[in-house]
Amino acid sequence: MTRRRALPTTAATLTALATLTLTACGGGGDGDGKSDDIKGVDTAGGSPSASASASQASGVQRPEIKLPTEFQLTFDGWTSSDGVEQAILNDTKEQLRAGYAAIIANEPDGGDALAFYDTKPGLSQDRQWIKTYTSKDLTVFGALPAYDARTVLLGDNKTRAVVTYCTDESKAYTRNRKTQEVQGNPAGTDPKVFYSVTLAKNADGVWQNVSTGAKRGGC
Repeated sequence: MTRRRALPTTAATLTALATLTLTACGGGGDGDGKSDDIKGVDTAGGSPSASASASQASGVQRPEIKLPTEFQLTFDGWTSSDGVEQAILNDTKEQLRAGYAAIIANEPDGGDALAFYDTKPGLSQDRQWIKTYTSKDLTVFGALPAYDARTVLLGDNKTRAVVTYCTDESKAYTRNRKTQEVQGNPAGTDPKVFYSVTLAKNADGVWQNVSTGAKRGGC
């Protein structure tokens, strides 16, 4: 899988997670043609999975996001008894799903759904990440569980937050659209990746992605 480029974390991330050294979720590339960027999944059984939180309590019409059944993105335990934390988790999940939907649809600009869930800086970073797939004619398939999600609200006005979670890439793969070549993590690579996502609440009450950092083996 391709190595991820090192990018600076935001001040908010450093406040909540000062002991962690994170690398960005965008992939650079080390010439092996493999991907290191499997990031988050939600599906049901035999048909494309629709957004589970497309109509949330805030009243904002959220975009419908569908993923094919061959890509099983699951979110185990992404629940909270706190309504604000649950809203943050819901929007974080949908942003992840939107990113993978763009990769699968071969949309290097990310599409409308990702733009809905990203700030401008977040969208710029995610477009770089998506292009590590689309520029190589790669799509994704397999199973990618996202688990152990935790939320930290930041600041007095509680309009910024950090969500951390882990993924397990053991059964997640890329496939070349033209050659059908399948690749996964090379032997000896830790399949578990720790993510830290900084979010900001916009005027419509949507929690948007500001930046994402990752550390392989950090779970």
